[in-house]
Amino acid sequence: GLFGGVMESTAKLINPTDIGVKFQDVAGCEEAKIEIMEFVNFLKNPQQYIDLGAKIPKGALLTGPPGTGKTLLAKATAGEANVPFITVSGSEFLEMFVGVGPSRVRDMFSMARKHAPCILFIDEIDAVGRKRGGRSFGGHSEQENTLNQLLVEMDGFNTTTNVVVLAATNRVDILDKALLRPGRFDRQIFVPAPDIKGRASIFKVHLSPLKTSLNKDNLARKMAALT
Repeated sequence: GLFGGVMESTAKLINPTDIGVKFQDVAGCEEAKIEIMEFVNFLKNPQQYIDLGAKIPKGALLTGPPGTGKTLLAKATAGEANVPFITVSGSEFLEMFVGVGPSRVRDMFSMARKHAPCILFIDEIDAVGRKRGGRSFGGHSEQENTLNQLLVEMDGFNTTTNVVVLAATNRVDILDKALLRPGRFDRQIFVPAPDIKGRASIFKVHLSPLKTSLNKDNLARKMAALT
């Protein structure tokens, strides 16, 4: 039909062999890497978590200023776990046609179930996850309907789904509280602007393929407050 293509998810699937990024390629956020390692361990061996009766990690919110590498860290998590990476931007759910957002959310989660174990990554989740207005007249807005669908889908994942949902935002303050409840994005992993040690390791990662006499530690000192 005319609107068939519009309703389908715009999520992009990247197979493990094409991810090409691991934790060693993500410099400057060592603490965030340690925190996110639990998801890697789970995706590598979900059955072990189930057998032990351990809490299954479902989702985490990567927070922090723009440009600190939240998207790269999410991708590297899939690279480390050697699982498919499904990625979408929150703004892609919001279209001019009514009903597109919820339909795309359903499609995206069904794609994730098909490719499990995998990571589903929603960048800029604040585009769709803003606090709901609570207006009772005129029905819900498209954004609210889309957010409601997202909550329904996350609640529909059980312990055997083997999908980890990661999302990124630099505006955690405007997110709807329902997103942060247990079983949804109940973990927040802060990805800060790099400190001096982090900046030095960023230079080492990016300059390692190049022949250069530049002193990486001196560069790190000069680049304070940059992301």
